[in-house]
Amino acid sequence: MLRRIYDWIIALSGSRHAVPALAVIAFAESSVFPIPPDAFIIPMVLAQPKRAWRIALVATSASVLGGLLGYAIGYYLQDFSRWLIGAHNFEAFQAAYAQWGLWIILIKGLTPIPYKIVTIASGLTNFNLPVFILASIATRGARFFIVAGLLRFYGPPIREFIERRLTLVTSAFLVLLVGGFLFVRYVA
Repeated sequence: MLRRIYDWIIALSGSRHAVPALAVIAFAESSVFPIPPDAFIIPMVLAQPKRAWRIALVATSASVLGGLLGYAIGYYLQDFSRWLIGAHNFEAFQAAYAQWGLWIILIKGLTPIPYKIVTIASGLTNFNLPVFILASIATRGARFFIVAGLLRFYGPPIREFIERRLTLVTSAFLVLLVGGFLFVRYVA
């Protein structure tokens, strides 16, 4: 089954629907969707390395726009957001976020910790919106352009590794994804 999904994404990568599909995934991941856009960026750049920078730009732009939806969810759906973030002592959480919010956005935007948690927490705490947008552009851009650049220049050996060890790579990806959610829920 993994092979069919991987092959489908590779085939999609070469179609005219690839970039719009990536934009939808990157937008949704920043607010509601559980699968990070890297799952699409990687095969897209491997399939079309000359389009790496465009792919990274689309992912960054859509992710930042989706982050605004996540921010709105946090801002307007306070009770749901507090439950999702696990902010039991909201005043302490809000004070910590006011002090460290920029660093939280910059660091967590680069990690496998789901970015939607950061966007919702930023809205929930009414974090400075222009700073949130600029930090999102910086962190998401860095993440997606680094991935795209590495794949553009070192893609063939990476593609061979992924295709030979698809189950291992997918399992590691899922462990990081679930681990990110658990980390945010129980540690952060």
